[in-house]
Amino acid sequence: MGAPPLPGPFPGERPASAAVRAFVAQAARRGRSSSGHHNRNYVLPLTMDMARRLDREPGTQVTVRMRRPGALRVVIRTWEDEPEILAAVRKQLPQVPQCLAKEPDFAVHSYVEGTTLADVCPDDKPLDTLLVKALAEVFAGMAQVRREALPRLPADWPRNDKDSQGFLRTLAHLADRQIRQPNWREFGGLFAALGIPEDALVRLADRVPAMARRPYALLHTDLHRKNLVLPFAAEPPLFCVDWELASYGDPLHDLATHLVRMRYPLHQWEEVIEAWAEALRRARPGALNGLHRDLDHYVDFERAQSLYPDVMRAAASLRDRTDDESLAEATAQVRDALEVAARPLGLGNLPGEPEIGRILYRWREARDASRKPQARIRDWDPERLVPEHPRFSSAAVYEALHAEGAAPAGRVFKGTGHLNSVVRVPGVDFPVVVRRKVADACRRERGFLSEHAVLRAIERSGLPIAAPKFLALGTSYQSEPFAIHTYEGPQDIERPPGHPVHGLLPHEADRLVDQLGALTRVNFREVDPAAGEGRFYTWLSEQLVLLVSELPKESQRLARLLGLPDAPRLSQILARHQVSERRPALLHGDLNPWNLVRRSDELALTLIDWEMAVVGDPLYDLVRHMHLTPTRPEIRDRMFERWSKRLGAEFTVDWWRDWRVYRWIEIVRSAYIDLDRLVTGDSLDAPNVRRAVDSYGMTLAAAIGSLGLPTRPTANPHLVRALA
Repeated sequence: MGAPPLPGPFPGERPASAAVRAFVAQAARRGRSSSGHHNRNYVLPLTMDMARRLDREPGTQVTVRMRRPGALRVVIRTWEDEPEILAAVRKQLPQVPQCLAKEPDFAVHSYVEGTTLADVCPDDKPLDTLLVKALAEVFAGMAQVRREALPRLPADWPRNDKDSQGFLRTLAHLADRQIRQPNWREFGGLFAALGIPEDALVRLADRVPAMARRPYALLHTDLHRKNLVLPFAAEPPLFCVDWELASYGDPLHDLATHLVRMRYPLHQWEEVIEAWAEALRRARPGALNGLHRDLDHYVDFERAQSLYPDVMRAAASLRDRTDDESLAEATAQVRDALEVAARPLGLGNLPGEPEIGRILYRWREARDASRKPQARIRDWDPERLVPEHPRFSSAAVYEALHAEGAAPAGRVFKGTGHLNSVVRVPGVDFPVVVRRKVADACRRERGFLSEHAVLRAIERSGLPIAAPKFLALGTSYQSEPFAIHTYEGPQDIERPPGHPVHGLLPHEADRLVDQLGALTRVNFREVDPAAGEGRFYTWLSEQLVLLVSELPKESQRLARLLGLPDAPRLSQILARHQVSERRPALLHGDLNPWNLVRRSDELALTLIDWEMAVVGDPLYDLVRHMHLTPTRPEIRDRMFERWSKRLGAEFTVDWWRDWRVYRWIEIVRSAYIDLDRLVTGDSLDAPNVRRAVDSYGMTLAAAIGSLGLPTRPTANPHLVRALA
């Protein structure tokens, strides 16, 4: 590879002299080079002219540091000017490099002959005890640098120089502003597909607990093996380079980043912590306050924020590479980053390695402009039994799949069962959504009908039911199934869809009832010729008992501990109730607020996500909606009154007596399902799930009461609150 081009001076900056630029160009061509994530460093001897300019002996080795062109901005910076940092700390730490000359695009630093720690002791290898102690003294030396000697701190820095909690919160917000936000336009859709919420770092900042107060100190924040140099001379034993990420704050942050980035074997962590504590006890004893209690908070933060640069670097490495080996390597890097950050960021239901690989594949293919969509999107095959939609050709499918990987975060929606990417296709005058099942989703409630068959039956009926149009079905890379539907949000797809998360407005309640009435006129036998046979409540009870019997053992154990019956006992209790038989109809099955999209025409709401559709009692669809959606009593009464008048008697007989039975069984169902989600962490980022588990204490009490069972007096009263 050739040397990187030298950028010109920044606007308003004094340009470097021709002689200095010639020397820097020579460094890029001939110097010994090493590369970090942010800079390239070139080591070479001073020419006669440069030696005279820098007041050094000709032939003296120096380091020319140049920003890597196009490098991702994936680090937290307190100060932008590394030479200013070096000048400030050299008074207390004379072993740090000296900046001899600087320009906006490069700097010349003094150089000490030596070798990096990475060259003699690679990652995951333990350090010699004497080296560990020498490193601890480096931290102790930094603790002696006072705030007055350092460059001015940003305006949003904690005012109190001992506020450890405030400092960690500041770090989390800085990570969001300086790492996530600048890169979100390019990588946000990738993070959304991986299940990482946009506000994950902000929520991490909100969860920072109270911590002991420790006096702030100078921090290096990037002390890993490549930034620690063992000089050939005897003194000093080692020194630090690359100070561009230096900061000022809680010294525990520096220790935590060092522990993680040095890649010590786990058995050596305690030795390093003790050596650090011994050195700081002499230099700054207040730094040890709450050491063993608070260190984990900083380690968690380091692992959480590292997710963003690790994922972005892995994805960026695929831009110019189309081989399977590079994809596998990037997939492993993303998998490792997710596993490390999952607990600190509160992530649940992480994608497995095959799904990560497919997500990265789509991201890479969407950015390869060198080939046509048909060549880029390999291996997509249409479902042979599903004819091509007249408004969406096979070529349009290629274009939609190509655009899928480039969808920004605001157009990628990951729910409990599906990953939905909203895209526009050239030549198609409406937006579409590419739907893929979340491979590792653990849905306890089963679907019974094919969603595409349900949508086609609704479209063919011509009835006033607002539902997506089914456009295509097939498999793509690695035979992963997908479906394409019309998008039912705003036509301006940059605007998010609106959902009645706080309950329906009166006109929305009326229109939803009207659409449920229209559903009773859809010929459900087109979807399932055998549907509608047998007693619906009996079948519904059997499905709930089966669900409980198949819960993981830990969820079943905790359910019994909290007073919920096991599957055989639940079956006995459910059998005590019966409901009148009503004529069956096609039901949506999951009318929670996020499956209702607000619209501005006379239909008011679009009903989306039909994967839980079933044929059964129309009363159940209405009551389940009221259970899943906040419904004020006056709206409930309004809906029941309109429903009972608009539907025929064969659909509404004895509804006033039976609706409470369905309400009761849904409360019981939620008690088991929401508890299982709390135990497994499954789908906790989905908004409907988050709201349900946040109120789990009330759900549990209502379920136990309605089952006629006593509350367990031996159960810990704080357990439910701790789970939620």
